[in-house]
Formats: sequence, structure tokens, C-alpha cells
Amino acid sequence: MSLVAAEGIGRVIERVDDEPLTILTDVSLRVEPGERVSIVGRSGSGKSTLLNLLGMLDLPTSGRLEIAGEDVLSMSSRRRDRLRGANIGFVFQQFNLLDGRTASENVQMPLVYAGGSSYWRREAMADDMLDRVGLSHRRRSLPQSLSGGEQQRVAIARALVRRPRLILADEPTGALDVDTGISIMDLLDEIVAEEQSASITITHDPAIAALSERHYRLASGSLDEAVFA
Repeated sequence: MSLVAAEGIGRVIERVDDEPLTILTDVSLRVEPGERVSIVGRSGSGKSTLLNLLGMLDLPTSGRLEIAGEDVLSMSSRRRDRLRGANIGFVFQQFNLLDGRTASENVQMPLVYAGGSSYWRREAMADDMLDRVGLSHRRRSLPQSLSGGEQQRVAIARALVRRPRLILADEPTGALDVDTGISIMDLLDEIVAEEQSASITITHDPAIAALSERHYRLASGSLDEAVFA
């Protein structure tokens, strides 16, 4: 069963005083467990919109979308929320860290709602993931005391701590130096291999895109296969 099965999805925004704005047209993508996919596109090409649709933060206005074998458009918003929480880890361009919470507490947040042993082991699990992104020494630091690159790594640890089946990463290396960026992509690959999950990385950097197994380019709202070496 595919983790992602998108067929002909589009996203059009209706505007009161202007023509409708077409962001995506007829996008098809299938992603299987264990696959690493990258999508490259310029600013304004619709990359973030596509990621939001695949993460069920927004809905397509046309086409068909299945996540983990379930039809997204036919389910209730509550069911989408549950499916998202159980299966998807997001790495956003904006770090979205909680002020007043330590790095460890920020990483623990997805586990607060997990229930079972994950809830009771949340601190240990968070600290282990912080160690894997090289920030064990900053576990008690507040976001405002962290550099941009450190905040990005905390956000990545938070996205991975529940070992999601699908990792959606929007410019995950944008605030990092080259070496750290490559190490973070290696970590994403490790999690995918360990859990037989899948990752979709949105990036403007062909060098980062080349680290994935399958590559696509998004331009003028359409998605096409590409080669990055």
C-alpha cells in the first residue's frame, strides 16, 4: 500500500475581486514505504502548498488524494487530524518552537498526545533525538537562546521523535551550514530506513535534492520527474 497516492490534484483559490488563483494543476505522485523523494522549485512555484495538501493541512480542489490508504477528501476533519497526528511528521520552514519551553520540552510536544509508553517515556525519547541532531548539550535551553541552525535542528528532532510513517520537510536545511545540512539529511534517511517510513523533502537546492532516491521539479503548478547529480 502506498503511503501517498495523489492523482491529478489541483489547488485553486477563489478571489472575490479578481480571477481565481491557480497554484497547482494536475499533480500526481505516489510514494511507497522506504522511499526518499525530493521536490525542487523556485519561490512561488507551489512547493509549500503541495506539502500542505500532502500533510492534510489543506485540501485539494480537484483530483484524488490517499494517505496511508485512506481517501482524504471523503473523511471528516477530525479523522484527518487523527490520521495526520498518527502518521505524519512535519519540518516547517518556520521553526514554530514554543517560547518559554526548553528544547527538550519542545521536542516532547508530539508525545504528550501519543498515549501509552511513548507518553511516559517522552523525556527520554526527546533527549535521545536531540542527541541524534547534535544538541544534547542544549536540551534545557530556551528557543531565544538558540541560533537559527540550532532551532532548526530542534524542529527536526520534534518532527522525528514519534518515528512517523511519512516525513514532510519544507526546506529542512535552509538555516544550516552545508556539513550540518548533509548530516541532517543523513538522519532523515536513517529514520526512513529504520522505520520503513518515507520522506518528501521540498527544497530549492539541487545538491540537497540529489541526496534523495527520486527527484521532481515543480514549475507552473505542474510536477515532473527530474535528474539532479
